[in-house]
Order: sequence, then C-alpha cells, then structure tokens
Amino acid sequence: MDLRLTTHLPIIREGSVDGRSVIIRADLEADVAADPRFVATHNLVQYLLHRKAGAVKVVGHGGGVWLVEALGVTVNYNIRSDLREEQNSVEFAAELADGFDVYINEAFGVSHRRHASIDALPRWMKTQGREVYCGPRFTQEVDTLAQVLTRPGRKILVIGGVKIKDKEKYAADLEPKFDLVLKGGLLPGADLRPDGLDISDESISNFKFQISNSQVIVTAGVMGKYEDESAQKGTREILTAIANSKAYKVAGGGDVEAAIAKYKLTDKFDWISVGGGSMLEFLATGTLPGIEALL
Repeated sequence: MDLRLTTHLPIIREGSVDGRSVIIRADLEADVAADPRFVATHNLVQYLLHRKAGAVKVVGHGGGVWLVEALGVTVNYNIRSDLREEQNSVEFAAELADGFDVYINEAFGVSHRRHASIDALPRWMKTQGREVYCGPRFTQEVDTLAQVLTRPGRKILVIGGVKIKDKEKYAADLEPKFDLVLKGGLLPGADLRPDGLDISDESISNFKFQISNSQVIVTAGVMGKYEDESAQKGTREILTAIANSKAYKVAGGGDVEAAIAKYKLTDKFDWISVGGGSMLEFLATGTLPGIEALL
C-alpha cells in the first residue's frame, strides 16, 4: 500500500477556499438524496458555501435534473456527453478549469477512470499554479481501504457480478493479497446451479464456512441474478452470513450495495465503498489515477 496516501493527500483545510471559485468533480450517479454519493457532494457544497467560496460548480455524470435544485449551485451532470471527457483531453481540461481557482475530487467511485475531469483537469490546474484537493468522503475512502489489507487475521475476497472482464482481472490481481478468493456470479470458476442464475447449494455452504472462519472480508458483486425471487438465495445467504460474522467487513459496487440495502444489512457492514471498480483497483495497486493526479 502506497504510504504517501495517508500522509500526503491534499485535504481541504480552514482557509483553503475562502473567496475562491471552486470546481468539484462529484460522483452524481445517485437517484435519491439519501445516496452516499449525493450526501458527500451536498455536504461538500454546503461546506464551501459556508466558507464563502467565490463560486461553486459541480461536474459529473448521471443523477439528472433534480441535482441542480438539490445542490443549489451550477451543475453539469452530463460531462461524458463531450467525447473529450473519456479521451482525457487536456484541451477539455483547460476549458473546465477556466475561471476556477480550486479543484476538488469528491468522486472516489470513478477515480479509477483516466478521464479529463479526474486526471487531466487537476494536472492542468497544478501547472497553472492553482490548488487541488480531495474531498472529505474521498479521504475517508482512502484511509479506510488502506487499512483493509494491513488488518490482522485471515482475509477473504468474495467477488461476483456480471462485469466479467473487470472482475476477473481484479480477482487475479488480488489473489496474492488474500488468503482465499471466492467467486460467484458469471466469473470463470464459479460453481453455479444448472440454470446458471445463482451459485450452487454446495458453494453457498462452502462460502458460509469460509466466512465464519475469516477476520477480514471484502465483498464486491452479487452471487447471481438476485433480482429474481428464484435466484436470490446465494446473494441473500452470503451477504447475510458476512453481515452477521464477527469479521471486519467491507463492500463496494452498485449491485452489491443495492442487495445489501434490499436485505436490510447496511448497518452491519463496517464500510460500504461508493465504488466497486475503484475499491478493487485501490486494493490491488494502492493507488488510482484520480489519486496520482492530485499528488
């Protein structure tokens, strides 16, 4: 784990934004005000307004029109509509930076993407002598996840879902860092029922045994098509076993977060990350493109 992260992350402090114009890269993939992504953005905006920032603009993707009224500042919730965003265009970064003194990344969940608003924008602003920071939720994510692999005890990774390409790579990258990797969903090596919609009863039994004998558990992705009543057994039983275990338990990713909420297990997890891919990449590499751009 990169020790620079907990000691050198640029964090907003008193006086950092007073009277200055601020652009926030937020994670706007939220449908309701209770979503932790929205809560983090809303809290940061309120802090900046309280600190009398000169102007505040929020950029991101997803969420929709309701965010503009809910946040009370200028919002671009469709930044990916400009192709230069995903091309990590310096030209686009310079346009975004125009008129702003300070950049804040409060989008941990997408900071594994090397996109303009994540990577080129803070780098460009630094070359112009402007300041860049990470937001409070971003800082909390990094500090919490940095401790996962250093905690004592047997560690297991429970990984599933349908994004096979990404998840298969993360499972392989993380295998040396965990005592055991348990695969569900559509990942190669998962033991599924004949219909392919859920993990087998044998897998459920084995997973629950391994969970009961572990001290640190990271879970990312569901075990099957849990939206279907007939195929939710694996996801429900495995998440319930994790939630009720005495282990230190961390989850990440939209599908597993939704499943945890569905089974009313949210309060039993020690940490639920706002990003599945970013969480896994951070655990695998100790950093993210969005972090490197700030350091």
